This record gives sequence, C-alpha cells and structure tokens, in this order.
Amino acid sequence: MRARLLILASAIGSLGWGAVLPYQYAYAADTRDWGALVAAGASSLFSIGALVAAPLAGRLADRFDPVRVAVIAQLLGAAGVASLVFADVPALFLAGMLVFGLGLSAAVPAKQVLALNWSSSDDRRKVFAYKFTGEALGMAAGAFLAGLVVDLDRADGLDIGFMMAAGGFVLSSAIIALAGRLTFAGRLAGGARAAAVAGGPASVSTATGSIGAIDAATGAIAAVDLDGDGHADGAARSRGALRVIFAQPAMRWTAVVTIALALGFYAQFESGLPAYGITVLDVDPSAIGLAAAINCLVIVALQVIVVKLTAKRSAPALLMAVGSIWVVSWLILSAAQFSPGIATALFVTTYGIFAVGETIYSPVLNPLTAQLAPKGMVGQTLGTIAALQTAFSAAGPLVAGVLLGAGLTDVFLGMHVAVSALAVFAAWRIKKALDSAPMPADAGAEPADAVEAADVAGPDATGPDVALPDAAVIVREEPPTTPVDLVRA
Repeated sequence: MRARLLILASAIGSLGWGAVLPYQYAYAADTRDWGALVAAGASSLFSIGALVAAPLAGRLADRFDPVRVAVIAQLLGAAGVASLVFADVPALFLAGMLVFGLGLSAAVPAKQVLALNWSSSDDRRKVFAYKFTGEALGMAAGAFLAGLVVDLDRADGLDIGFMMAAGGFVLSSAIIALAGRLTFAGRLAGGARAAAVAGGPASVSTATGSIGAIDAATGAIAAVDLDGDGHADGAARSRGALRVIFAQPAMRWTAVVTIALALGFYAQFESGLPAYGITVLDVDPSAIGLAAAINCLVIVALQVIVVKLTAKRSAPALLMAVGSIWVVSWLILSAAQFSPGIATALFVTTYGIFAVGETIYSPVLNPLTAQLAPKGMVGQTLGTIAALQTAFSAAGPLVAGVLLGAGLTDVFLGMHVAVSALAVFAAWRIKKALDSAPMPADAGAEPADAVEAADVAGPDATGPDVALPDAAVIVREEPPTTPVDLVRA
C-alpha cells in the first residue's frame, strides 16, 4: 500500500517538471522579453539547485525521517514555483527557479530511500520500475495539459503552469505524508510483535522504519552496527562523505556507469539529439515530438514485462546490457546520415531502442547504489549519484552545441559511442568487484533462525517480525533479487 502511494505521489509531483520546464525558456526570453541570457541563467540556476540539494537532502534522509524530508522539500519547491507568478523582474524569476530546482531535486533521494524502505527484496525492482514509469507519465501529462492552456503571448500566460506545478507538489506531499502515517502505525504494531517474540522491548528506527539496529531494509551492505555504539557512521563523516562513499571499487565504477549512461543518452535527449536530427539528418521538426512520444510509449508498454524478464539477472549484467543498447543506438544514428531516405524512420526508431534500455536501467541502478552505500549513508549516496547524473546531463547540451555547431558531427557521434562502450566496461568492473568481495565464513549457511531484513521493515513485509540478538553479521547478497540475510554470529 505504501509503495503504491509513493508511486502515485511521484507521478503527481512530476507534473510540475512537465508543466513548466519545456516552456520556461521561451517565456523568459520572448514573452517577458528578458533575453536569452536570463532564460539560460534560469535553466542553469535550476540545475545548480539540483546539484546542491540532492546530496544534502540525501544526508538529511539518512539522519531524519525521509517522509518529513520529502514533504518539506516538495513544499519548498511548491513555494518556489508558485512565487514565479509574482516574478515581474528577472532577479525574482531567477531566484524562484533556483528554489524550484532545490525543492524538486531535494525530494528525489528522500523518495528513493522511501522506495527502498517500503519494498521487500523481491519486489524492489518492480517498485522502482513503476515509480520511474509514473514519473515519466506525470511529466508527459504535465507537458500535455500545460500545452493546452499556456499562452506564451501574454505576460501571465504561464501562470497556470506555475500553479499546476505547485498544486502537484502539494498534493504529492499530502500523499507521502499519508503513507508516512501508515508507516508509523506499522512500526508500532511491528515493534509490539517483535517485543512479544523476544520477550523484551524493541526499538524502532525512525530513519528506516525497521526494528532494532537493522538498516537492511534499504539494502545497505553494512546494515548492522557490530560495534554496538550506535555511531558507526561517525568515523565516515569525519573522513569526508565523498571519500567514504567512493572507498570501494564497486561504488567508484557505479559512479562511472552513472556518468557514462547519463552522457550517452539523457544529456542529449532534449537538445543534442533533436539538434542532430534537424541539422544533420534533415528530419522534420514534427518527427522530434513523435520520437519523444515513442520513447514514452515504449517505456510504459515494456516496463513491467522487462522487470519480469530480468528479475533474476544481476544488476551489473543488466547495466552492461543497457550500455550495449546505447552503443547500438548511436551506431544506428551514425548510419542514418548515410541513408537520407530512411533517416527519419531510423531516428524515431532509435528513441524506441533507447527506451528499452531505460526500462532496464531505471529499476536497477538505485537499488544497486543502496546496496553499495556505507552504513548510515544510503540517502547521501543516492543523492551524490543523482547529483553526478544531473551535472553531466546538464553539460550535454553544451557539448552538443559546440560540436554540432562546429560541424564536427563525426566527433559528436564517435564520442557517444565511446562513452556508451565505457559504460559497458564500467558495469563489467562492478561485476568483477562484487564477485571478488569477501564474504563471511558462514555465508553459505542457511540457519533456521535467519530472517530477511524486509521481514522487520513494517506491515508490507511477508514474514513475521523477529527481534535479532545484538551480535549479528550480515550475509551480503546482491539486491534486489535476493534478500539480505541476518544470521546469528
């Protein structure tokens, strides 16, 4: 129930993205006559807000209730985008866009942590897949509805889009808060049952919604505090968050995969690919809209099917498949320039092929990142990876503009083939790193008293709530297809 509410809330919250961002450049530059510099500056400040907010909000989600973090962040975004209605000078418009970016992006890692907390190991990929699909549909619906009512010939013509975005954030926050109340009730019930089993009181973690010292509902590797001091992440903070997050090779290569896949498609989706299609392939501008629609339709049609087909595949292997799909897509785009008669068909088809990779990528990356995150830093790690993706995605249009503007089409295409191949290599290195990771001596044992982390995560768990002894070690399994087992030392 909670996961469904989160998916619904994420879809509604994405209305704001679709209702405002596709129109804000033309609104600032032409409608308000503030010029291209202000319009570009608004987009840049929005991205800067995202870069600042995601890691910070991730850390807050680790230390405080992620429900509260997500709700406050989205309400902040609602205030920012609503303020644009009253922005009559460029400075106010730029400030509103910055706050809009801060709120929108700050909610992302908190909602990812909630998706981890509110799903079991068996359905985690499904939850992330539905969440991604819901967000895509929300963005598309926001853009479509705003397109019907926005009038960029009037100074107040985008006000309805601003209010639509603010209303979406508020409604999304209300739904997440409702799901949080269900979580709180589940914690009380779960804690009481665990206490009855153990014959003593059970503590409940406000950060993860789990009982005792268990953080494994998020999929983090070092889920149990073996030192017993409750401050396992203190040393991590003292050594620097980034240093701790990227201390292990698998996490470093996960960052490389994230950057490479972002550069290989997401960075070019809205600007580079359309520019290549129009200026090099000479496709009709209407084909750009058709390609984007095909991309969305393929995601919606295939997401559930792909999740079922890949449920038992390892995350690194699936990321290798995504990188390979990116390589094939860019090779087809490269061949299209030599086939003018079918260039438009190849261009539109490629968007659909990219979408197949997206259906594999979206449910896999965040659970894998959470699995590799240091103890107590799941949210911060997710926020850091999201910030990397945002930063390099924001750099994509600049790269495309420079290369295509200079007539370096072959360099543009070759660079993206190489970047996509790098993603395949990085995913292979993740697999090697995980395969070589040390396992506990009793990792192969399946004692009768082993329990799944999801079993103590609340009312959505499938098994009984069990209080664990203080001395516990974790058997590391790759989520989300296999449970994280906690066994007695």
